[in-house]
Amino acid sequence: MEKKLLLVAACALIDADGRILLAQRPEGKSLAGLWEFPGGKVEPGETPEEALVRELEEELGIMTKVACLAPLTFASHTYEKFNLLMPLYVCRRFEGVATGREGQAIKWVRPSALRDYPMPPADEPLIPILQDLL
Repeated sequence: MEKKLLLVAACALIDADGRILLAQRPEGKSLAGLWEFPGGKVEPGETPEEALVRELEEELGIMTKVACLAPLTFASHTYEKFNLLMPLYVCRRFEGVATGREGQAIKWVRPSALRDYPMPPADEPLIPILQDLL
């Protein structure tokens, strides 16, 4: 069976203290309880950067601009029903205080502590890249 390609953009939001924001997948979603980099599906007609600006505002109340997103790397992972392609951007310039607007827990985490948070398989390979960056 041919698997659909799902394009999801993710963001490593980095605060002034060099911590990275993680969001916990809420109950009722697939992989509930796991921690991930915020972001979401890229809608038809959207660029990954536009999707991130929209998702960060919808999910966290964070305002940023496409120009503030720097592409870092990507993840590619095959799940049971689809192939996930996930570009990861870094954002250090944003306005607002992050809050879990969809009932999700959020946490600012030191790069050295990222492995303390169970993540979806697609997010795990991004950890050493972020640790090297920071």
